[in-house]
Amino acid sequence: MGVTMRIIQRFDPRYEREFMELEREFARLEAERPDYPKGRRMQPISGSEPCNTLIWEAEFPDLEAARGALDFFEGEAAHEALFVKQVPYFRDVRVEFHRNLEMG
Repeated sequence: MGVTMRIIQRFDPRYEREFMELEREFARLEAERPDYPKGRRMQPISGSEPCNTLIWEAEFPDLEAARGALDFFEGEAAHEALFVKQVPYFRDVRVEFHRNLEMG
């Protein structure tokens, strides 16, 4: 059973430029480091989340691997240094896990 993990980060819209600049730095870390979990980033245009939300999502083989990615982020020095800079712009953060259904 595959799992999609989503990290949903709502930020203060007054600081969208600063928040997104830091997010580009996170994306660079992912691209440069083979040990980083690879995800895609989305920003809502229309939907249940407001436009001042960034969604990072990635697929994993199982729930344990998805939770392992969270552990990796928390313990990795470069990620933590960027996270500390980004925290002042957060309004809300949550993590979701979704079972990927194979219906065919």
